[in-house]
Amino acid sequence: MPSYYSSPPYFLLFAGLLAGITSGIAFKTTLEQAVQEWSRNRSTRTLANLQGIQLLVPFVGIAIGACVFLSSGLEIFGFPTWLAYAIALPLTAFISFLVWYQLSSILVQLEKGGSKVLDLDLFN
Repeated sequence: MPSYYSSPPYFLLFAGLLAGITSGIAFKTTLEQAVQEWSRNRSTRTLANLQGIQLLVPFVGIAIGACVFLSSGLEIFGFPTWLAYAIALPLTAFISFLVWYQLSSILVQLEKGGSKVLDLDLFN
């Protein structure tokens, strides 16, 4: 009797999680180093470079890892592969766009007003 169900993609689930975590660590380290460098010399070039390839590569790694993790999780719950990726790809792309946009706006605010702009303790 033919089997219509394939085995759940547990390997892809863990691979996506691992890719997202390692890319997240690289993203965090790159962002921290750039902000520390900006804090020392207050150069607008440093913040402008953050929106380039140096920070984009680990960010894309996070997005790809999250997409694979999400789609694999959906497949484990019985979704077909095509439907799992049809849900995971647009969802990941939309959330990634929102996060990148928010990060860009925070960097612009930081460039214009310094770190005082981001001090949230002033509102308490």
